Amino acid sequence: MPVNIIIVGNGENTSTVFGEGYCHKGKRKMIKKYIEKANFEDTGFSYTLSLISGKHKMVILYCLMEFEVVRFNELKRYIKNVSDKTLSSNLKELEKNRLIIRKEYPQIPPKVEYSLSERGKSLMGVLDQLCVWGEKNRGK
Repeated sequence: MPVNIIIVGNGENTSTVFGEGYCHKGKRKMIKKYIEKANFEDTGFSYTLSLISGKHKMVILYCLMEFEVVRFNELKRYIKNVSDKTLSSNLKELEKNRLIIRKEYPQIPPKVEYSLSERGKSLMGVLDQLCVWGEKNRGK
């Protein structure tokens, strides 16, 4: 089985395969050097986590996937135990990162709806797989 190592350097991702089966001692040293020099902050993994990290962001995204268009108070009811300030802050960050769309209607009382952007929809497969993995491994 090939050993696949992602090497990150100067902001570019490159992939290197280090042979079949077990690594020789020299190759292990090579891999260790690559890992030691790797910059985790420059990876796609780190970037993705920076967008969805936080206690409520993934739940917000999942609610928007399930219910498509949702108002602030509806989100608050779905999530439970979240303050207005925290929910508002999370929504602003998700909007800033172009994962959700905020649509404001010019009426009284004010009406604001949230939905997933195309960019946010592209993340749903990843979140769905996290849910599947959690269901399979919960309680083990």
